[in-house]
Amino acid sequence: MIKNVRSNTTTELPPAICLMGPTASGKTDIAVYLAQHLPVEIISVDSVLIYKDMNIGSAKPDADTLAIAPHRLINFLDPAQAYSVAEFRRDALDAMAEITAQGKIPLLVGGTMLYFRALLNGLSELPAADEGIRRQLEAQAADIGWPAMHDKLKQLDPVAAARIHPNDPQRIQRALEVCEISGEPLSVLQKKNAVKNKLAYKVTRLIISPEERAILHQRIERRFHQMLAAGFIDEVKTLYNRGDLNIDMPSIRAVGYRQVWEYLDGQRDYDSMVERGIVVTRQLAKRQLTWLRSEKDALWLDSGEMASRPQDIKQLALKSLNHIPI
Repeated sequence: MIKNVRSNTTTELPPAICLMGPTASGKTDIAVYLAQHLPVEIISVDSVLIYKDMNIGSAKPDADTLAIAPHRLINFLDPAQAYSVAEFRRDALDAMAEITAQGKIPLLVGGTMLYFRALLNGLSELPAADEGIRRQLEAQAADIGWPAMHDKLKQLDPVAAARIHPNDPQRIQRALEVCEISGEPLSVLQKKNAVKNKLAYKVTRLIISPEERAILHQRIERRFHQMLAAGFIDEVKTLYNRGDLNIDMPSIRAVGYRQVWEYLDGQRDYDSMVERGIVVTRQLAKRQLTWLRSEKDALWLDSGEMASRPQDIKQLALKSLNHIPI
C-alpha cells in the first residue's frame, strides 16, 4: 500500500534516494534489487555496520551480497574507535559526490535516523560541552531522576522534549546543557542552522515497513534467533576477549551486542539475554517508526507487498525520479 506521496519539483539538483525503515523490515533485500536494476550505488546509513568484526548481530550483508551490490560506509572502523554524526555526514557527502560524478544515483539505505536527519537537514552549530554544567545536571539527575529532568526539558524546550525519550539521559542532558549555555532552546538553534547546510540533492524518500506491527515483531524475534544460530554469541565473545572494549562504548552498546555482552559477563542467563535482546530490538523499531512518521515527503511501502513484487519499487523509484533513463 502506498501513502503520503508528495513530489519534489526541484529539477536542477542531482537526484538521490533514501531507503529508510525500522530494523528487520527488509531494507537490504530491496536495496540489492534496486542496485541490480537501476543506476544506483548503495551508501549505508547504519551506525553499527560501520564496525569491523560486528557482522552477525548487525545483519551486515555477506560477501556474496556485497559482490552483487557493494555498500559504502560499512566495515571500516574498529569497534574501539568513536565515529560522530558529523563524521558520517562528511563521509556520506563525499561518497554521494563521487557517485554523482560517475553518473549514478546515491541510494542511502539504513535505519539510523540520527544519521539521516544530519544528512538531510544539516548539523546545527551548537555550543561546545561544558563540563561544569554537565556535572551540575548529572547531580540533579542523581537527585530527582532522568524522567524528572525530561519534565524540566519540557518546560524549557517542549519541541526537543517531544523528540527525546524520557529514558535517554545522554540526549536529555545535552538539550538541557545547550539551553543553559546559550540561553536558547536546542530546537530553536537547530532550526536556525538547518537552512544553511541543507542537502543539495533532489531527494526521494522511500520508507519500507510491514503495515502490521505484529509482523515486524515476528520478524525481529525470528531474526534474533537466526543470529544466535549463526554464531552471534561467538562473535561477541571474540570482542569480549579482546580486553580493550567495554559495555559503555558505542559499538558494544548496540542493540543485541549489549545483551550478549551482559550474558558473557555473567549479568544475565541465556533465556534472559534472548528475551531482553528481542525486547530492546522491538523498542528500537518503535523509536525508528516514530522518527519516520515525521518524514512528511515520504512514500510508505509495505515490505510484505514489496517482497513479493520487488519490481514495483523499481517503478516507483523511477517515477519519483522523473523517469531517469537506465
